Amino acid sequence: MAMAIDTPLPAGRTLKLALDKDEAIKRGLMIVIALYLLVALAAPLYVMLSKSFSTYSFDLAKFEFQVSDSAGNWGDPVTAAALNGELNAIPEEKLGTNSDGRLQATSFFPEFSFRSPVKYKIRGTTPDATYLVGLQLHSGTEWQEFDSNAFRRVMLRPSRAIGLENYATYFSTPTLFRSIENSVFIAVISTIVTVGLAFGFAYALNRSCMRFKDAFKLVAMVPILVPSLLPGIALIYLFGNQGLFKDVLMGASIYGPLGIVVGSVFFAFPHAMIIISTALAISDQRHYEAAASLRASRWRTFWTVTIPGARYGLISAAFVVFTLVITDFGLPKVIGGQYNVLAVDIYKQVIGQQNFEMGAVVSVILLIPAIAAFVVDRMVTKKQVALLSARSVPYQPKPNRGFDALCLAWCALIAVFIIGIMVTSQFAALVKLWPYDLSLSLKHFAFDRMDGGGWGSYYNSIRLAALTAIIGTAIIFVGAYMVEKTEGFRSGRSAFQFLAMLPMAVPGMVLGLAYIFFFNDPANPLHAIYGTMTILVVCTITHFYTVGHLTALTALKQIDQEFEPVAASLKQPLYKLFARVTVPVCLPAILDISIYLFVNAMTTVSAVVFLYSKDTALASVAVLNMDDAGDVAPAAAMAMMIFYTNIAARLIHLLLSKVLIARTQAWRAR
Repeated sequence: MAMAIDTPLPAGRTLKLALDKDEAIKRGLMIVIALYLLVALAAPLYVMLSKSFSTYSFDLAKFEFQVSDSAGNWGDPVTAAALNGELNAIPEEKLGTNSDGRLQATSFFPEFSFRSPVKYKIRGTTPDATYLVGLQLHSGTEWQEFDSNAFRRVMLRPSRAIGLENYATYFSTPTLFRSIENSVFIAVISTIVTVGLAFGFAYALNRSCMRFKDAFKLVAMVPILVPSLLPGIALIYLFGNQGLFKDVLMGASIYGPLGIVVGSVFFAFPHAMIIISTALAISDQRHYEAAASLRASRWRTFWTVTIPGARYGLISAAFVVFTLVITDFGLPKVIGGQYNVLAVDIYKQVIGQQNFEMGAVVSVILLIPAIAAFVVDRMVTKKQVALLSARSVPYQPKPNRGFDALCLAWCALIAVFIIGIMVTSQFAALVKLWPYDLSLSLKHFAFDRMDGGGWGSYYNSIRLAALTAIIGTAIIFVGAYMVEKTEGFRSGRSAFQFLAMLPMAVPGMVLGLAYIFFFNDPANPLHAIYGTMTILVVCTITHFYTVGHLTALTALKQIDQEFEPVAASLKQPLYKLFARVTVPVCLPAILDISIYLFVNAMTTVSAVVFLYSKDTALASVAVLNMDDAGDVAPAAAMAMMIFYTNIAARLIHLLLSKVLIARTQAWRAR
């Protein structure tokens, strides 16, 4: 019997599978959307980070002057540093400035008079020395001559350096550093209260047989439909200086931490409730049956079965609420009073003091807790999914009159709190003059007579929301499809996933400020979109990208992987498979993404407050501006208009869902 001899194959090139046309299209589209995320997110954040390390000061040694006498004879050249050494015109501590700093050249000439026949020359001692003559920028080492009248318009510009001075200044300024303590304190207290209330509410919905569950679920979702400024306005009407129940506080003020915490509980409550309710809904009935067979008490079962089973949901809810509260801008701006927090500090540094570098520093500091909370939340979410089992039996609550009544009372109290905030805001929008004339009127809806943008801002918001919903849904779903259905290309898919998840960790204020630094640079080819509706759409889509991406991925994972090979074997192109199979099957998720983007585009404040122009003012920003101007009732009216618009959008979404899903999802009922 002959033995087989293993003969090695001759050396040659490593064989690689060639990309077919569809696979090349998938990778190409994924790269295009990844480039969009790089330009719309990563690049602005990088520019903002570098800006936080930029310091500016007037380097007087870089400027040199010559002065003539009345006869036109020129004196010897002298630097601004030498003149300042003699006169001490500008103290050393005053030489530090920001990127827009200006120093008048006449500061070094105490005898200056714009009517004098004396002439002046100026030049830079280095090529990078810059100065303004009116609005015209000059640089270089060539002498420029001016008469006295023109010389008074000469402004020295600062030099840029890289260092940690901005951070040192921030942490050495007690009022600024205290904002960190205030923000963390507010976020921690609000998280504890919100998660506690939401857990009780979710527990009642999932573990009791009480009545009106659907009604309570609807009420709990109401805060999602309004801007975060609305609870602040309502609390002012209830407990402010002229509030209906101000005596209830027994001398305490609603302006400050108390008002911020109560308002934060209002707008963060539905987010926590959804997460905790999901965690409780997947509990395994068998664990409770085992506890009952061991004769464990309800209290012991609660601590040994319920809490451990929902712990990941509780942790995730806590970090989500913490992030929402610590990054929120609207509520503390309305009701915070003199109680500074990080998000408001960014606004004050940029809008109030035009100190963009310090605004960038505060933004970087605000990013740290937001990113930390995001990372922990993602880790917890992965573990939550790992708890699911194919053998799990859904928990079925049993009627208990006393327990059901207690749950009903708990949910009713929270519902009264939510409805009370909404009713107060609506009442404030309708009464003529609170609290002196409580007769009803629609005069507060005459927005064109108020500061803030008028009815045009409301229509701009609808336009923004519609464009964001349509364009954003298309970009997000196509991106998710490409990353989910592309074969191989592991490194590219991982990079795309990272970019798609990053927006969730970036607060709106931080993203908006980063857009100023990136898009407001005349050297940027995309500078033309600054101040237009386009930049608002791009910013809003990017800000809310992650949730839509995760929703699309969840739907796409439910589609059998065999569809693509079957379509390829039938020689059907990618676009036909996408249009005839993928989109119809995932239509419920697509509609959910669109309404999510629409509602958030209507209510967002922090992401767009730095980016709007007089032609693109938005309703949510108009609420802020009217409140700043003292028009609190019109601000409440505009906030309620946003609420009604979102309600209408939800109803249209519900109707479309029923009609379209009935046509495309009939196969699910078979």
